[in-house]
Amino acid sequence: MKILIVEDEAVLSKVLKEKFERSGFECLVASDGEVAITMARDGKPDVIVLDLVLPKKNGFLVLEEIKEDAGMKLIPIVVVSNLGEDSDIKKALTLGAADYFVKSQHPINEIVEKVKSVLTEIK
Repeated sequence: MKILIVEDEAVLSKVLKEKFERSGFECLVASDGEVAITMARDGKPDVIVLDLVLPKKNGFLVLEEIKEDAGMKLIPIVVVSNLGEDSDIKKALTLGAADYFVKSQHPINEIVEKVKSVLTEIK
């Protein structure tokens, strides 16, 4: 199974990548929204872990673009962001996110387990 991690914070990106790889997943990493779209299209990930505050193209635009693309729209996206307002959460879920985590409220292990469960659901 392949995961695309879209996170511009290098330390968090590295930690997520290591946790997923230890669980047996192949990981792709993008640090901005434009690269994320290209990697999602070319890399064919099974799931995307997406931050919303990104350089070049924010996560809402990435989410919207992926969900509007016939070749990518079925890829589940789990949002992991510092944006914790109800309006942000509602917007991401409305745009098609499978789940939403506020970084400060959830430990990394919980996020990894949720992504695993999303992958189990789509098998």
